[in-house]
Amino acid sequence: MWSCRRAVLIPMALLLAGCMAATPTPRTASPDEVATRRVGLPASLPAMKAFPATRGTRPIRANSLIMGDFLDLSFQLESGRPLPVLSRFEGPISVTVAGRAPARMQADLDQLLGRLRQEAGINIRRKAGASSGQITIEMVPKRTLQRHVPHAACFVAPNVAGWDDYLRHRGSARTDWIQMRQRTQMTVVIPPDVSPQEMRDCLHEEIAQALGPVNDLYRLENSVFNDDNFHTVLTGFDMLILRIYYAPELHSGMSRAEARQRLPGILKRLNPTGGTGTPRVTPPTPPAWKRAIADALGPRKPFAQRKAAALRAVSIARQKGWQGNRLAFSLYALGQIHIQSDSQLAFAAFQEANALYRERAGTDVHAAHIGVQMAAYTLSAGQLDQAIAIVNRHLPAVRQAQNASLLATLLMIKAEALDRQGKTSDAARLRLDSLGWARYGFGSNAQVGARLREIAAIAPGSAG
Repeated sequence: MWSCRRAVLIPMALLLAGCMAATPTPRTASPDEVATRRVGLPASLPAMKAFPATRGTRPIRANSLIMGDFLDLSFQLESGRPLPVLSRFEGPISVTVAGRAPARMQADLDQLLGRLRQEAGINIRRKAGASSGQITIEMVPKRTLQRHVPHAACFVAPNVAGWDDYLRHRGSARTDWIQMRQRTQMTVVIPPDVSPQEMRDCLHEEIAQALGPVNDLYRLENSVFNDDNFHTVLTGFDMLILRIYYAPELHSGMSRAEARQRLPGILKRLNPTGGTGTPRVTPPTPPAWKRAIADALGPRKPFAQRKAAALRAVSIARQKGWQGNRLAFSLYALGQIHIQSDSQLAFAAFQEANALYRERAGTDVHAAHIGVQMAAYTLSAGQLDQAIAIVNRHLPAVRQAQNASLLATLLMIKAEALDRQGKTSDAARLRLDSLGWARYGFGSNAQVGARLREIAAIAPGSAG
């Protein structure tokens, strides 16, 4: 058993296509040439931008809820199979990188390890030399990775020292999480031929699972331990979960009941502002809803099946009386599916999801994912001031969440709106700023140019 990030759970597709027609491309011009003329994509892009190391914000959930979250995260797999005991590393943890890792990924790894030491209190460091550490990060080309592990963007496997060792032992008892009583060796597999942001996101989620919980819970709003993928770097909640995992009161081999008894004292010490009480266990998310979400967002499913699955997810969420993340995410999925086929239905779904997210604390980045759709919609309708206001509202949350691809997209939308208002110099400066973030978020120049053209195509007056 292994855990993995979904390869394309949330498509960055925007742009309520169908609102405006794209500019026809002359046969004699390449896409990059058209982009250069249309939106001023420079022949040489500016330097890649990256986020500085920051601390996660303090969790806002009550300690009684966090205890229940910890138990569900730590004693259950994503499949629903229970884990009989807690397993973790005992003692210092070393990390090595195998394969040709880009310099930016190495820097992001060092930032992450620094945060784990400072915020989670884990004794974890890079190991010099060629021998494997307790955690090995292996760089495996995307095509090779997905040939052996379809649909995985990256993953972590237990009790193996590298990719070849994993291939020899996958499917055996050695790589079964349920059989594990203590962690001694983990391998994180990441492709080096994806965008810097995707590599960083893989580092955060897979190293966190190599260290601690291997489950994801859709009910969690401020966490990477959630398959909605809104959060892509470890949050303050995640660091608290890992700090609990490595608290001296716990140890490998401990049962759920034993951990439950010790959690109130641990949380009182680690998060004194979170209140007191015993663990509050939240009813599990129904498998039918999980299947509906997976089918709705599955890129290989026929459209009719995806549409029916999204409607089913919304129906289940309403029947359960949910008013939080799971209902909002169901509506978000419904909107994503209908962007190109029914922009009115998509807009209505996004509006309702946006209202749910804005009513709750700690869901600013979720609202920002809705905001990029709303900003695109208002841009296409010629409501330029409103598009700019929507972008401005969401920029702080996106920067805090360190989502460069979303940040670049918002800045590009704002630049296009400024262009349409005749503020060409302001637009040019902002668009240039967006390109540095786009290089980190999207990777290749071709993908950066494609996003610029996509946004330019929906602006009023762009139809040919």
